[in-house]
Amino acid sequence: MLSAMKRALARYFPRTTEYLRAESEAAAQLRKPTPRAKKPANAGKAKAPGSKKAAAGDGPAKPDKPADDGIYAGARMKATDAQLQAMRERVAQAVAAGVVSPPSDEQWAMILGRAPLTRIFAGAGSGKSTTLVLRVVFMLCHMGVTPERLTVISFTNASCAQLREQLLKVLAFWQFPFDAAQARQCVRTFHSAMGTLAKDLLGNPRWFEQLDEAAAGELDNPLLAGRLRPAQQRVLQQAYQACYAEDAAFRERVHQLLDLPPLPAPAEGQPQRIPKAPLDGFKLAGEFTPLPLFESFYQQAGFMESIGLPPARLKPRELACSARERLFAEALVRFWSQFEALLQQQGLMTFNGAFQRLGDVLAKGDGAAGDALAPFSHLLIDEFQDISPQIVQWLQALHRALARQGAAVSLMAIGDDWQSIYGWRGSSPELFMDFDRHFPSKGKTRKSAVLTLETNYRSIEPVLRDGEAVLAGVAFKQAKASKAFKAMQPGDHGVKLVSRFDLKARLPELVKDIQAQCAHVATRANADRNAVLLLSRRNEPLRQIQAQLDPALPVRAYSIHRAKGLQAEVAIIVDDCAPPEKHPLRNALYARSGFFRNSYDQAMADESLRLAYVAITRGVSRVIWYTNKVQGATQVFAGRG
Repeated sequence: MLSAMKRALARYFPRTTEYLRAESEAAAQLRKPTPRAKKPANAGKAKAPGSKKAAAGDGPAKPDKPADDGIYAGARMKATDAQLQAMRERVAQAVAAGVVSPPSDEQWAMILGRAPLTRIFAGAGSGKSTTLVLRVVFMLCHMGVTPERLTVISFTNASCAQLREQLLKVLAFWQFPFDAAQARQCVRTFHSAMGTLAKDLLGNPRWFEQLDEAAAGELDNPLLAGRLRPAQQRVLQQAYQACYAEDAAFRERVHQLLDLPPLPAPAEGQPQRIPKAPLDGFKLAGEFTPLPLFESFYQQAGFMESIGLPPARLKPRELACSARERLFAEALVRFWSQFEALLQQQGLMTFNGAFQRLGDVLAKGDGAAGDALAPFSHLLIDEFQDISPQIVQWLQALHRALARQGAAVSLMAIGDDWQSIYGWRGSSPELFMDFDRHFPSKGKTRKSAVLTLETNYRSIEPVLRDGEAVLAGVAFKQAKASKAFKAMQPGDHGVKLVSRFDLKARLPELVKDIQAQCAHVATRANADRNAVLLLSRRNEPLRQIQAQLDPALPVRAYSIHRAKGLQAEVAIIVDDCAPPEKHPLRNALYARSGFFRNSYDQAMADESLRLAYVAITRGVSRVIWYTNKVQGATQVFAGRG
């Protein structure tokens, strides 16, 4: 009778059965007697003067030991068998109460990890958010780390809000005192975290990026920001006009870039009359549209700062590019000096400028009070594949400053190089893949612990395999494979390609298909709560399609960049996968920065394929791709019937 019940449970609740079996085995393992460790040769010796006792859960801090260039301790963070078992037992209770899903073995490895430096490759749909929350719970409730010494970094304010909600719910089950205000302090974007330090160390500046915002609230990641607002444009144009009026060399370069004749020479004995600076559109090779020069300067300077090349330190004549790109860089450097002077005059600062200045302050050790830095002692960073060299430099300076003060530091970086899609703003998956080069440990290995979350709980097998097929063309990636947990149902499929699709001519056909997919999801057993995701790289096709759809249909439309982290039963992609343009200036800047193995052009070619992977893996059981011209990622599916 009992064995029959076990077989029934295993059939209808395979994941819960496997979880309970693993819990039983783990408990049995902990009951085994532990071999007594040998006593160290130096046991019992007096501690060196000035050595500090590490806080509970913070691991051994050894400030008096001769320093090397490593940041993170070689010894593991402290966690007893009793603490590990208490966490497992409480999670089992939370699973029974429906608060969390049962973690898999690979998720448990992340939750209970003890390495001060850990890198986690978390594939699409791997349940990393819930696992991250349980990791925070383990550190706070069982390892003894205080909330004032722990920060979780997520990508946007929206993703932070979701994590805070989950964390508050789970910590309430643990009966751990933790309120909404503490959650806001604990879970932040990079820019919000930087903003708290800027208040203490940079005099609480006003932010250029928040000009014209109705309510300047918590700092968000500007990666998803749109065009410049009028107040920002006015400041940029003011700097441009002043630079043009005051700097003859800048004027000369502006006229050369815009193919304008030089200003006429003044009459003898008369001062030269300087007109208003020209506002003609300028298209830099590699960019999509012409912009006023001041806006183009701002755009490219932001990219330079993101990859660790502040314009003030750039030497344009040393760039390996054509004379025209060097001319642009020379004009940019002159403009940027004027722009930064104007910002200072108006009490403003850019996000990038603050990251750079904070890094300089922390590296020098000037004015970096321990209380201000304490919240960053233990960092857990999500979407690590989308950080930039500038953020890497800031993190290095932050944790080196804490280590110099004798604090124990830890870093858990969670990401997926396959989903890195912000290279056009200076981010790169290479920083995650070369993690140990940028974040060295102390001791012999000097390497991070590496874990992988391979199981995908979102998509069926054909969707995963089609996504991975697209990535075959990526030149530089981490070798791994995902495993589908979800079973297929009749009618499920991977990517179906509809080619020669002209949106204007065949829009009614697409609308009918969207309606049919919504009807299909309505009859599907255990369907995802989101029926259809409509995706494109550009917003314009989405607007055209939405204008023809019944608003009552369960369809959500997003650019692919904004859809990361979302899912739906059916993903419908409308995109031609146009190849990226060559960008000579950014190739030269990439080579100059010293952070990258790829050229910028190769990085963008790889990113276009990764963007397709992200789009495909939003779908749970069906993916349909509409394209006019078969190129780029869609070539993989062109030969199918």
